[in-house]
This record gives sequence, C-alpha cells and structure tokens, in this order.
Amino acid sequence: MPAIRLSQYSFLCLTAMVFGVAITVTPLPSLTVVIGAEEPERTVTTNPAPRIALDQQADRVCVTLDGEPFTEFRFHKDLVHGPVLFPLRGPGGVPLTRSWPVGPLLPGDPQDHPHHESFWCNHGDVNGHDFWTGRGGTRIEVESVDHVGDGRIEVSCRWLGPDGKVVCTDRRTVSFSAEVDDRIIDHTITITASHGPLVFGDTKEGTMALRVRPELNLKQAKDGPVATGHYVNANGERDADAWGKPAAWLDLSGTLDDRPVGIACFDHPANLRHPTMWHARDYGLFAANPFGLHDFTGAPEHAGRTELASGESLTLTHRWILHAGDTAAARVAERYEHWAASQR
Repeated sequence: MPAIRLSQYSFLCLTAMVFGVAITVTPLPSLTVVIGAEEPERTVTTNPAPRIALDQQADRVCVTLDGEPFTEFRFHKDLVHGPVLFPLRGPGGVPLTRSWPVGPLLPGDPQDHPHHESFWCNHGDVNGHDFWTGRGGTRIEVESVDHVGDGRIEVSCRWLGPDGKVVCTDRRTVSFSAEVDDRIIDHTITITASHGPLVFGDTKEGTMALRVRPELNLKQAKDGPVATGHYVNANGERDADAWGKPAAWLDLSGTLDDRPVGIACFDHPANLRHPTMWHARDYGLFAANPFGLHDFTGAPEHAGRTELASGESLTLTHRWILHAGDTAAARVAERYEHWAASQR
C-alpha cells in the first residue's frame, strides 16, 4: 500500500477550518505520520516448467524434454503393427521399456512376445479379429496426424482386418509433461464403431499396455540381468497377487543402474468397469484391461464382452507416470487421488 504522509501542522489547520474556529497556531516541527508504509519489493524465484518439444517427421514424432530425448511416437506401418511409443525414458533419461522388437536386440533382452512393442493400445478380440498379436495380418494404421504441438499429439487411426477392410476407427491423444524428475504421459483413445456394430471380446490379451526392460521384471529372464521389479496396486496387493485384480492404479518399481525407478498407471474414474483389471505379468508385461472378466476373475465365459452399436464410441483414458523411487517415495497413491479428483 502506498504511504500516506500528513504533517502535524497541516492536520491542525484542517481541523480549524472544519469547525470554523479562529485560532492562532504556533508552527511545530514537522512530524510525519506514515499510514500503510510501502513494503520492500520481494524477488520470487521459481523454477521454469520443463519444456516439452515435438518434432514431426515422416514416420514418427520425436518428443524431447528440455532438449533431451523423452520418447518417439512411431507409426510407420512397415516398422510396427500399430502406433507405439518407443522407448519410454524415465528420470535421468534412462529407458524403461524393452528395446526389441521395435529397436535393436540389446544384451539381456528376452525375445518372447514379438507383439510387445514398447507401449501400445489395442485388443485381442475385436469383432473376432486379434489386434493384440497382429495374427492373420491385422494392423492399426495412422490415417492422419491431426495435431502436433503444445506437448500433445492427436492422430486418427483405422483398424484393419486380415482382408484389409476397416473394422473400426479411433482417435487418440497423447500428451506429455513432467514434474521435477518424473515424466508423465496422458493417453486417451476413443474407439468408434464407424463401420458397423463392434464387439470387444472377453480376453486377457489387452489393452493399454507396455513391456518393461528385463531389469524391472519380477522373474529373471534366461541369461538376462537380475530382476528387481515389484508390483503394488491401490488395494495393497503385491506382485503375483496384483494380476487380474481390479484396482484404480498399479505401480511397478525396481532398480536400473543402481537407481530406484518405477512406472505407475492410473485408471480414469470414467473408464469402462473402473477400477480396471490388470494383466500384470512377472516377465514384464504391464497392461490395463477392462474386458477380461472371465480370464481374470473366473466369471462366466463372455462376461466381459462389450458391444457398441453402429456409430457408438468407447473412450479409455490412462495416466502413466515414469517416476524416481519406489511406490511410496513417488507418492503414487496421493498423486492418483489428486489426479482423479481433477478429472471429475
């Protein structure tokens, strides 16, 4: 507040004028009264927000954080059988997902499940077609790249059956951000029954998934590095007990290069059958799957079958956090509650 200053002499003169009384005043030494003295200026120092940059190329979009590689959104149909993120680099820029088969075969990489392409989203039974493995020649093609910028990629895709005909379409948005050392990926996919009715079958083979480096496995791969991974979910269930269980979030943490790191996945409160079930394998597959009721829970066959009438859509949203430390150190439970509350 600016200072207001009145001398004692001027105050007395003002009083005489108000009451209309003639008085003789002997000037006194000036006395200054300060009301609401100005506060000294403060200098506030804040750390600038990490800068996400996107570089669009012919077959991919390269994502950097403060000039350092974060990941690449790859979609060339001759390289992968659907759009993927590869690799996912966590705190310190350390890759957290398996290199093969999208990248080169690295020492210790197990060569199982060639359809586990780093980070992807599809399903193993869509109108009877297996998009999870690509068996029979199914594939998901990026039809158009609709937006690249502001830390966000938006694309439109079409799901092609073995005969090359369109089964359905989707629009997916992938956004990137960071909090201190942790890196964040928000993934939203809206699948539309654009070419007739759509049926998602009840199978454990799906849906929003990634495959971690063997060091983060729970079970050591043959001739691979020591496995250090541990799962824990929102209910406190750990490791093998987390497989197939419904939970609002799941975290996998372990040690890479003598540094504790982890990956958490948050299931959006509005998602189908929230809290989702988790296809969380000890060999490094980490997937959220709302469809596999029969496989996961022993429910009657086809209990998880989900139908969309022609023109209807299904939206699934997940947040992935690539974090430093284990589940507790990364405050995964607290961060989920904060995020979920912000989405309502």
